[in-house]
Amino acid sequence: MSSILTNNGAMTALQTLKSINMNLGKTQALISTGKNVASAKDNSSVWAISKVMEADVKGFKGIKDSLSLGSSTVAVARQAAETVTDLLTDMKGKIVAAQESNVDRVKIQTDISALRDQITSVVGAAQFNGLNLVNGTESTVNILSSLDRASDGTVTTSSIAVNAQDLSTGNYVASDVFTAGTASTVSAAGDTFVMSLDAGGGADDIQIANGGTWAAGDKVSIRLGDKTASYTLSAADVASTTPDDLVAVGLKNAIESLGIADLTVDYDSGSPGVLSFTNNGTNDLAVSGQFKNAGAGGLGEISTIDVSTGAGATAALASIEGLLQTSIDAASAFGSVQGRIETQASFIGKLSDSLTSGIGSMVDADMEEASARLQALQVQQQLGVQALSIANQAPQSVLSLFR
Repeated sequence: MSSILTNNGAMTALQTLKSINMNLGKTQALISTGKNVASAKDNSSVWAISKVMEADVKGFKGIKDSLSLGSSTVAVARQAAETVTDLLTDMKGKIVAAQESNVDRVKIQTDISALRDQITSVVGAAQFNGLNLVNGTESTVNILSSLDRASDGTVTTSSIAVNAQDLSTGNYVASDVFTAGTASTVSAAGDTFVMSLDAGGGADDIQIANGGTWAAGDKVSIRLGDKTASYTLSAADVASTTPDDLVAVGLKNAIESLGIADLTVDYDSGSPGVLSFTNNGTNDLAVSGQFKNAGAGGLGEISTIDVSTGAGATAALASIEGLLQTSIDAASAFGSVQGRIETQASFIGKLSDSLTSGIGSMVDADMEEASARLQALQVQQQLGVQALSIANQAPQSVLSLFR
């Protein structure tokens, strides 16, 4: 039956063309975005999984930065430990040379002191972004190394523990070495003092006393303006009946060798351990002092090495072996943990790539398939338009019945 009111063929052709156009629109969107699942409405479960994985990939990028920072920090510490080992090896050579009686042990001791100061400098400078793993200020540092997701969705982090190694040659610790005059401000800890010498004849006294508890290698330093004078006690100083006086005289000589204009330093044998400072210049002079205990720090024993005598040279030979082993162990420990950090960084990089590849396999479009589908849909669209056109012309044939 033919009807001019109801064109079933046109309706069928129209619905088919709508379906083709909708699929064509999806295929064009897939090609333009490159994603098969571009939003939650495309596939809610796959989209949700991909977003969780994308968040983890972002987290792993942060972990890679943390591992890079940690590796650099440990590398600095390892290099410092290796440098200290080389310096101690040089020191051992000089100590061995001092075992011979027909040598100038005083000059050898001067070289050893220079090496000791260089070790102190290396240890103090071995920091990365403010973190020093060899100066005795740290114990354990944790480096973020992994992001762990459990099957129930719980996320935890893992860290690589880096044990710091103490290669310091001494630490400033509390001690009542200094007693400053009325113009001074003494620190609460008692190990340092700070005072100001007023210009135009300003004077003040400092008394140096350690209550008879001095040890060979103890070091007293006084900073005047931008210059520093220091004195390190020898075994002979400690054995004497007046070690406080010897330290005061030693510091007086060291200060005078600095050649600070308009500053005089007097020592009164009637007042044990007292130095009197007078500033005759036109500018105030800041004065501060510090005391370093011998034996403090992983390499603290180095401060007691004195080869100026035969007995000292013999004792030094025994000491240097232990110090060398300490620095070797430190370098070995840092090398081991640095290798672990680099291995973890490499793994995290590969893991991130695998996750990214997995996300792509879930949401990325198959461009070859999309291209073939696009061409097929374009042909179907053209046929659908043609079919609709033919269906729309069907009622025209009814007119022939009424001619």
